[in-house]
Amino acid sequence: MNDRVILHSDMNCFYASVEMMLHPELRGKAVAVCGATESRHGIVLAKSELAKRAGIKTGMVNWEAQRLCPGLILIPPHFEQYIKYSKLARDIYLRYTDFVEPYGLDECFLDVSGSTDVYGSGRAIAEDIRKTVKDELGLTVSIGVSFNKVFAKLGSDMKKPDAITEITRENFRDKVWCLPVSDLLYVGRATAAKLARFGVHTIGELAALPPEFLQRQLGVNGLTLHTYANGLDTSRVMDKDFVAPVKSVGHGITCVADLLTEEEVWLVMLELSQDIGHKLREYGLWATGVQITVKDNALEHRQYQAPLHYSSQNPMDIAKLARRIFSDNYDWHLPVRAVTVRAINLIPCRSPEQLNLFDDPGKLERSEKLFDCVEDLRRRFGKHSVGPASLIGYIKMPAYRDHELTLPGLLKG
Repeated sequence: MNDRVILHSDMNCFYASVEMMLHPELRGKAVAVCGATESRHGIVLAKSELAKRAGIKTGMVNWEAQRLCPGLILIPPHFEQYIKYSKLARDIYLRYTDFVEPYGLDECFLDVSGSTDVYGSGRAIAEDIRKTVKDELGLTVSIGVSFNKVFAKLGSDMKKPDAITEITRENFRDKVWCLPVSDLLYVGRATAAKLARFGVHTIGELAALPPEFLQRQLGVNGLTLHTYANGLDTSRVMDKDFVAPVKSVGHGITCVADLLTEEEVWLVMLELSQDIGHKLREYGLWATGVQITVKDNALEHRQYQAPLHYSSQNPMDIAKLARRIFSDNYDWHLPVRAVTVRAINLIPCRSPEQLNLFDDPGKLERSEKLFDCVEDLRRRFGKHSVGPASLIGYIKMPAYRDHELTLPGLLKG
């Protein structure tokens, strides 16, 4: 059986490249696409190659980036343009295969195994895509070519910009095993630090460890990483019509000022929960648990979760549990900068549920009917036509109520 031919196409410095393509006067300059400093979203979202060479990194705060690169040009994001060019690039990929799986706006996996008889080898297809994207869109891509998704993505990161890297079954030990273990998909800082304590610094050293040892240390994730490091990933590229199942629904916000009291946190959670309830209703799902993520003003994250007493899509139920989780766990060592609320452990609406002796089915039904009414009013007269009175005043949230985006996952069996 022949190996699969998988490509991973990554659009180079995507946001910044789109801005420079639309505004030629920016070309050849250090450019960073940044959130607004005044609304505390002032971090670097993307940077040009020149800015990258000056040491600018994604996630760096604006003032730090400007201090590092005094001539840096800061540009606000224009997401409608990024979405447009992301779709145009995807249309190019679809000329070669129907198996095109997005991984964010600027990255896609392609399975071209069935296209090689028509368009040539995986490398030839990648070269054709690279030239076409540059000619038709004025943008550049780096493409990894391999026999699985993990190595294809690794390949697209190995040589940038405007380049192609091929990792084969014959050469992956030479090309991949010498790389830092942190380059492997899903090896974050915490996992890399833990592996370093066992003397594991490269992907090859990870591949050589017994899978039983990795499972003891990292759980099921350890077995997955062992599979990836040894080139045994078999996850498939989904076709263009695939819709990933919704596993959670969450909204997060960076507040315009630090939250100093539990009441201020409650108002933010209540506002975020309004859209969560609406989305659950759209998806036909109920939540059976709630998870919160809290970021203090030292940018340290903490995450907590708890089960709901009964499944619900009511925003008030979600917000109340989020508040209780926060109250039970956060010690106010520092003020709160950002909050995320997420409905988790979702089940289809109307799933059978065992109520306990102390539940009041009539009260639950009345609450659901009230939520139905509120949703109908919002549908007819606008999102903010009706809502909790406590949200009318200043609640330290941006006026546009920026939302966290949940993008499709990468590896699916």
